Amino acid sequence: MTSPVVIGDAELWLGDCREIAPTLQGIECVVSDPPYGMGWNTDSSRFSGGHRDSVVRREQGRSDWGAIDDDDRPFDPTPWLAYLQVVLFGCNHYWQLLPRGTTLVWLKRLDPGFGSFLSDAELAWRKGGYGVYCRRDTSLAASARGRHHPTEKPVGLMQWAIELAGDGDVVLDPYMGSGSTGLAALKLGRKFIGIEKDPVHFATACRRIEAAYAQPDIFIERPVPMKQEALEI
Repeated sequence: MTSPVVIGDAELWLGDCREIAPTLQGIECVVSDPPYGMGWNTDSSRFSGGHRDSVVRREQGRSDWGAIDDDDRPFDPTPWLAYLQVVLFGCNHYWQLLPRGTTLVWLKRLDPGFGSFLSDAELAWRKGGYGVYCRRDTSLAASARGRHHPTEKPVGLMQWAIELAGDGDVVLDPYMGSGSTGLAALKLGRKFIGIEKDPVHFATACRRIEAAYAQPDIFIERPVPMKQEALEI
C-alpha cells in the first residue's frame, strides 16, 4: 500500500478502499457516491439530448470515460454501516441491505423536465432518523463536457449531505471519484480522507483539490449542524 498524497487538510489514497479503510483510525463520518452495481454505460454520446442529428448527438456527450470500477457487481454497503455518521448515494439499488434511516433526494432537473430523460432524481441513505429531505441542484445538468467524472455529484450537493450526516471532524469518501466530496468537506472546514482506485480519477481529484487551495475563498465558516431531533421528524 502506497503513502497518501497530502494536500492541506486532505489525505488522498490511490488504491482499493476495502484494503485501505480498515487501516485508518479516528473516522466517524462516511459520505460517498459508491458504484451502484448497475453496469452503467458511461458513453453519453449515445443520447440525443432531444436532437435527431447524429452529429449533434456525438458532440453533446462523451464516449471516453470507460467502465466504472466495481459497477459490474452488486454493491455491498455493509463495511460502511458501522461508522457513526453515514450518507450513501444510490441506495435504491441496495435497499435490502440497509437498516431504516433517513432518505435524501437530489432533484437533478427543474419541474418542466420531469420524465423527459433518464432519472429525475437520485436517492441517498443517511444513517439514523426517519425523514425524507430534498435538495434541487441542476448545476451539472447542462452538459457532460464540463464534468470531471461520469457520475459526478455537485459540490454543493455533497456539502448538504455532509451537513446532514453530522458534525464529524474528518469526512471519509471511500469511492472518491473526482473529489467532489473532498471539495465539499474542505469548504465546510472539515478534514478529508479520500480513496480512489482509478488512477485517472485520482489524478483529477488531486488537481481539483490543489486548485481549490489556490483560491482564497475555499474556506467558509463552519456551520452549526442540524439538530438530531430535526432529522428524525
